[in-house]
Amino acid sequence: MSEPYDLLLEKYAALVVRVGVNVQPGQEVVISAVPEQADAARAVAAEAYRVGASRVIVNYDDPFLQKAAVEHAPEEMLGKTAEHTLAQVRGWADSRPALISLSGNPHPTLMEGLDPDRLAKSVPIDVIQQVAPIVTTNKVAWTVVGAPTKGWADSVGVADVAQLWDAVAVAMRLDQADPIAAWRSHVEKLKARAAILNAHGFDKIRYRGPGTDLTLGLSDRSRWVGGSVENDAGVEFVPNMPTEEVFVSPDWRRAEGFVRTSAPFFLSTMGALVEGLEIEISDGTITGARAERGEEAVQAQFDLIPRSRHLGEVAIVDADSAVARTNLVYKDMLFDENVGSHVAWGMGYTVGMDGSLDLTPEQRIGEGLNQSDTHVDIVIGSPEVQIDGIHADGSVVAVTRGNEFVLTD
Repeated sequence: MSEPYDLLLEKYAALVVRVGVNVQPGQEVVISAVPEQADAARAVAAEAYRVGASRVIVNYDDPFLQKAAVEHAPEEMLGKTAEHTLAQVRGWADSRPALISLSGNPHPTLMEGLDPDRLAKSVPIDVIQQVAPIVTTNKVAWTVVGAPTKGWADSVGVADVAQLWDAVAVAMRLDQADPIAAWRSHVEKLKARAAILNAHGFDKIRYRGPGTDLTLGLSDRSRWVGGSVENDAGVEFVPNMPTEEVFVSPDWRRAEGFVRTSAPFFLSTMGALVEGLEIEISDGTITGARAERGEEAVQAQFDLIPRSRHLGEVAIVDADSAVARTNLVYKDMLFDENVGSHVAWGMGYTVGMDGSLDLTPEQRIGEGLNQSDTHVDIVIGSPEVQIDGIHADGSVVAVTRGNEFVLTD
């Protein structure tokens, strides 16, 4: 590790609390983590209190309990969340806490070999259904941020957890002299990039490269976003740390073509690593899916979760990515989606489609914004994949070439 662990944790916590969720005086903070991430959770909690949080709650979720349930629990209890947990989540709509989720699975192969049907049923859809409307509409400030553990380091293939922390420090700009200033500058760059895309007002975006030829239609309401957003109280926050993307919510009905993933990803709800995924899309619906690894898990999610076969996001990431510079496959989508341009099936975010916040979920679907209880990013970008913007008159403009963002005003 390039600097003392305590100092790194202190810088990490300051960035998460002051930039990630921008904790306000008197605000409650809720941290979600696994037991192996206790050091990071404690550092973040202490920093939250330092900036004036009224109360900090840490919820630990032990994946071994889910495994035990899949193996032994009565089938009718799979995926059933305790009522006190659901009540706590429902209360967030009124208490408006800052929500911090620590990512980085220390046991990525834990669920391998389990009955895929029982594993699919063990996904806590009931709590997801409570959290999603609060988070996806930005009623609260929230962020997802990586927290290295030995298990995660082992799965990535680095020497030890210290080496993974060094990589995460680069990805999160903790290696800069002033990480908070570096992040603010980075956010402004992403916002400027989104503004260029919005000024062009493209009708479609097309991805073309080896194994990929996908055209995604945009709505008149579609709006490119990058860096930070605001919650409905006007508090600026950064939903993902790290983030290298500018993204938009497409019209789910207007997706056509096929893609092949250019990086593996971990399907967290199913506990499965997916590699070499190929999907086919027709009339906005994923009609076929094949994978070299993890295909069963992908198919199980499509079968389990309504509207997971429709796309909810399209994003652009170029070679300037700090995550890509670390040259690691993290097996964690928070990081791996920031290696290259990507799309996501499932939930489309209201921030990426103007006016959708005021609509019901059914109205959003009718306007082209997909709604679902999942959101899975898959990287399809590489130096060989070019992205074009297509205007309503059919004219084509280069957006990326050779993994460089080349679009100008």
